[in-house]
Amino acid sequence: MNKMTPEEAEARKKAVFDSMSPRYQKRIRKKGYAKWDPFQVPKDPIDIRRDQTRRTTQMLIREFLTACPADEYDNSYARGALDLALGIINNDTHARGMYDFACWYQDLLKKEGHNGLS
Repeated sequence: MNKMTPEEAEARKKAVFDSMSPRYQKRIRKKGYAKWDPFQVPKDPIDIRRDQTRRTTQMLIREFLTACPADEYDNSYARGALDLALGIINNDTHARGMYDFACWYQDLLKKEGHNGLS
């Protein structure tokens, strides 16, 4: 209700109310016509979570799977990567544990002279 006099604002509020169906008018009356503000500023869109690199989960997974040869992964592999990416971005301790274990295990395999997972 910017740059309107209180009388203009009330007239517009009444016009909006009068143009509503009786069902919605009843709903407004129940909550309180005086408290109702048809000119509220819309709420901000939901926060889209990003990681430290400013990428969304979808961006990370797309980049990761593009880097993998298509014949070397299936839906289960892609789902596992997505689950871990979601967990990391949401700061889930379960995902962090899986990530830390995978890093530790990779280092162990290298230290003992193995080629890695097969």
